Amino acid sequence: MRLAVTRGRSAITGRFAPSPTGDLHFGSLVAALGSALSARSQGGRWLVRVEDIDPPREVEGSAERIIADLARFGLVADEPVLFQSTRATAYDNAIERLLREGKAFECGCSRADLPDNGVYPGTCRNGIARGKTARAIRARVDATPVTFTDAVHGVITEQLQHDCGDFVIRRADGLPAYQLAVVVDDAFQGVTEVVRGADLLDSTARQVHLQSLLGLPHPAYMHLPLVCDADGRKLSKQDGDDPVKTLEPALAIARALQVLGQQARPDLGVEGQIAAATANWTPGTVPRKVSAQWRARADAAGAA
Repeated sequence: MRLAVTRGRSAITGRFAPSPTGDLHFGSLVAALGSALSARSQGGRWLVRVEDIDPPREVEGSAERIIADLARFGLVADEPVLFQSTRATAYDNAIERLLREGKAFECGCSRADLPDNGVYPGTCRNGIARGKTARAIRARVDATPVTFTDAVHGVITEQLQHDCGDFVIRRADGLPAYQLAVVVDDAFQGVTEVVRGADLLDSTARQVHLQSLLGLPHPAYMHLPLVCDADGRKLSKQDGDDPVKTLEPALAIARALQVLGQQARPDLGVEGQIAAATANWTPGTVPRKVSAQWRARADAAGAA
């Protein structure tokens, strides 16, 4: 069975794919803004996909609030929002294909069975280990290095066999794993570039590997700097000083542009800033890291 791949639309397609585990926070706003600016500055389309495939972690009403907040910040998708909860059949088809072609296998190991380094040692890759029953499904990896080029971080090479081993594509609870779902849906939506936070940089090699196993296109990648607090911790949904909640939208957008290394003009309002930033988007000035002083720099720009 062939996987559906959307073709023949805009040459450039970007996307923002939040999980509905809480409200939109500033780090997510930066990722959404960066992905939208990158796609639209090239005359492309920008999509929103809600990754609601992990019900135990989801917060009721979160998806609707995220979409509403994006609109408040001038970020409206060019097509209807796709919900991953509607895509179970596509994930099943992909997993069945990988199993049939010997590119995936059933595994009876739990997290407790893994060594201290967390790298799967291949216990069940030639059949379920004695005394165990099938729990998850893992994609096979080999010794071939996976290499991709990131627009911010440059050429990255990862040896999956050494770094993670055969990895889960269907969890023990029967739910599709993030790595599998994101690859299937990026191909389905015709995504040509993935612009997201650097916290997902470590997932990219696994996704590139799955794209190769399934014969799917490889999008371009850009991983944006993470927004951290004064102590160097990643800003999260729990941050009480989140600019999304505490600032007027135009100033929050200005702060996000500062994080992305772009010119901030809060005097232009939300729509004016996004229009100007789209016309002047400069990916080469996007930093790898944002210092703890990002708030002060953004405030200074807003007061200018």
